Formats: sequence, structure tokens, C-alpha cells
Amino acid sequence: MLILASGSPRRKELLAMVGRTYQCIPSDADETVPEGMEPQDIPEFLAVKKAAAVLEKYPEDMVLGADTIVELDGQVLGKPENEADAARMLRMLSGNTHMVYTGVALLSKAEETHFTTVTKVEFYPLSEDEIQAYIATGEPMDKAGAYGIQGKGALLVKRIHGDYYTVMGLPVGEVERHLRRLEEQIQ
Repeated sequence: MLILASGSPRRKELLAMVGRTYQCIPSDADETVPEGMEPQDIPEFLAVKKAAAVLEKYPEDMVLGADTIVELDGQVLGKPENEADAARMLRMLSGNTHMVYTGVALLSKAEETHFTTVTKVEFYPLSEDEIQAYIATGEPMDKAGAYGIQGKGALLVKRIHGDYYTVMGLPVGEVERHLRRLEEQIQ
């Protein structure tokens, strides 16, 4: 059985979209990151921690953990703490290109693989009115970098270079290829 170690509605939606049967068991792993870790290494580190915490309780299964961060000029933009924090992040992203990293871990007692995908995202210059209107939708509040590309946040994005699904939080094409390879090795 495949277990998704996440409560993310987007990750659930993406796995369902590609026809994967899975059970959702959100991880309770400590998401503390070692001091000085490079931004591009954080998502994979956290994905492994999340998957390992669930695998400990379900050792007979394959566990999928994932984590996504937004990085601009070396600064990690996580989920906003409040509306003011969301506005601060959106002002930073306005007119700039940032990186979105999604780390993925696939763990079982027999096999383990983990990787990170990256996508460059360029934002349009945003007016204060656009920022406030977007925040008023509530959409930014549970998303890294304070935006969701799959929702109204799409209106903020000028272009991307890389995998769209990395920005959504799960690079399903690459995940599926890894799952198939692991499933073949297990059989």
C-alpha cells in the first residue's frame, strides 16, 4: 500500500489525478531544520523526515513524503504567519524570479529513494491593490511563498521554467517513474 505522509489537499489531488491508490496519513515529524542548511536541501531533508516518521508506524508499506519551499535570493519563504506576513512575501516576489523546490522521499523497509525538483517562477509586478485583493481570497495563508499557482495565484505568475507540478507541491511525473521502478524491484 502507498501511504501519503501529508495532509496537503494539493498532493492528494495530484496522486488521485494520476490514478494512484493511496492512504493518507499525515506525518507528525519534527520539521526543525539544521542551522545553515542550504535552501535547496531543506525540502528533501524534510520529505525524508516526514516519510520516515510514518514508515516507523507502517513498516510494511511504501511511504511518500514531500515538502515544498519558495526561495528568493537565498531567503526561504514558508507559509505566512498572518496576512501581514503574506503581504510582505508577495511584495518580495512582485516583479522578481524565485525558485520553488519540492523534495520527495519514497521509503519502504526494502527500498529508499529521494530527490528534489526545482522550478523557476517569475511574478508580474504587483500593485498593493492586487496584493490585498489576493490576500482577501484567503488562498495565500496555507501555502509556501503565500501563493498557489493552481488557484487565483495563477494571475500573479508571468512565466515558469520547469515542472508546474513542482510548484503545486508534487512533481507527479517524476514521482510516478520512481514508484514504478521501486515497485518492479520489490516484485
